Order: sequence, then C-alpha cells, then structure tokens
Amino acid sequence: MDRLDAMSVLVAVVDAGSLSAAARRLGMPLATVSRKVGELEAHLKTRLLTRTTRQLALTEAGASYLAACRRILEEVGEAERAATGEYTSPRGDLTITAPVVFGRLHVVPVVAEFLSLYPEIDVRLVLADRVVNLLEDHLDVAVRIGELPDSALVARGLGAIRRVVCASPGYLAEHGVPLQPRDLAHHRCITFEGIASAHNWVFRNGKTPVTLPVRSRLVVNTAEASIEAAILGVGLARVLSYQIADAVEQGKLDIVLDAFEPEPWPVSLVHGGQTPLPLKLRAFLDFAAPRLRTRIAQTLGGRKT
Repeated sequence: MDRLDAMSVLVAVVDAGSLSAAARRLGMPLATVSRKVGELEAHLKTRLLTRTTRQLALTEAGASYLAACRRILEEVGEAERAATGEYTSPRGDLTITAPVVFGRLHVVPVVAEFLSLYPEIDVRLVLADRVVNLLEDHLDVAVRIGELPDSALVARGLGAIRRVVCASPGYLAEHGVPLQPRDLAHHRCITFEGIASAHNWVFRNGKTPVTLPVRSRLVVNTAEASIEAAILGVGLARVLSYQIADAVEQGKLDIVLDAFEPEPWPVSLVHGGQTPLPLKLRAFLDFAAPRLRTRIAQTLGGRKT
C-alpha cells in the first residue's frame, strides 16, 4: 500500500463528503477509492470513517489521523516544491480568490500583466462574493474587502473603499437631492443583501453611526442589478465606490449624502504566511500589491490607508 496515496484519498473523501464524490474529483473508480480507504483502516487496525447510504463521518481516531495526514501531505508538498526549484525561481500554480466585481474590474487586469511577465506561473482565479477558507480550499492568496477577523493569516493593506449612495440625474431632478440621511424617508430605494440590509442603511453623524430605515421599492441580490436599476431611475442605491466609477464618470449616476458615509471598508491581500514563502506567491504579492493600491486610490473616492 502506498500510504501517502492512501492519505491523499482519505483527505479527498472527507473534503468531498462521500466516496463517490471523491472518486469523481480524483478521476478514480469508486471501488478503488473504497479499497484504498479500507486498506488504510486495515493497516491502522482501526475504523476511520463511519459510512451509511446517506452520511459519512469521521470517527474520533479518524479525525485525529486526518489532521496528521494534512500536516504530512503539506510537508511533503513543501519538500517537493523546494526540490523542484519553486523557492529559487518563480514557477508553479497559483490560486487567487477575489470578490466578483472587484475581481473582474481590477484583479483580472493585474493578473493578465503578471502572467505576461512570469511565463512559468499559471494562475487559477476564483471569483466569489463569499469568504473562502484559504486553507480548506487550498488557495494561495485572497483579496478581502471589509474588516478582517483575528487569525493566523497575514494581510497586506491595499487601501479602502467607500460605501456610497447614488442615483441617476433624472431621478434626482424629479424627486430632489437628499441633503440629510433622514430625507430618505421620502425617497425610493434599491437594496440588496450583499452590502446592506434591505430595510436599514447605516450612516455616520460625526463619529457616531446612525441606522435609518429605508423604503425598498426594489430588492435585488447583486450589486450590478442594483446599479443598473439606479441608472434606469428606479431610486437610490447603496454600493461600493469602485462598482460605479465608470457610471459616475459617464454622467449616468451621481453620489449623494457623501458627508454622512460610514467608515470606508479596508481592502487587503491575505495569505497563509507559510515559511518559507513560495517564490511564486512572493512574486505575486510584490507585483500585485502596489498596482492594486494605485487602482483603488484612482477609483472613485478610493482612499489610501
């Protein structure tokens, strides 16, 4: 039995949630996956998984052994990367994640330029409007917008992004420009759950946050839909400043209530901080960080931190 191979299969089974899902992910027959897990259990003389027709779970011994498998496989991977020269020249696969709109507008251009300068590095870019776990999902680096929780991850600050209220010039001409947050009681609003509640918006009075109810004429589930509706004159929308930079420049949207905006959200590049840092990751961090800082600072109202 190849124990490293069996360990990898066990990790894949747990991560996938079932033997059949792991078989599909590994491109391996289901019988082979089942056999390798069985051989590992036989070698250890203990059950690692409890399996039913609907559910798979780790035993207590299995949970402890799985953690050890992950450490061992990671150390083997580090040794192989060192042996192949990944720590002496930038090469290998790099996986990056970022929010969808920010990624499309800002990360993709930076990655394209990076690839042209580093022909031995291949990038997989995962765009998702959710916080992806770097360790569990085997990602190298993430762009995060918002306050970062305390963790073992290492962050590089890139700047900050404003949360702005905007509307089309036509809407403002017809319904008036709100001068105070309380004026929103007389306005139609477009809301979505991605950045704010569908019922309340937070503003700032000096340093004090103030939460006010808003009248949602339209509730959507993406920022882009909210922006398009605002351009069409449906009402006022709250979005992130970079998302409407082009629309403001083209005169399709105007920002209002900017004196009452809440504190801007920080933008960071986050990675696991492994030692030694793979050269491919160091190369990307050193290349991307200053370019993303510049793009954020130049984006509508982007503020450096």
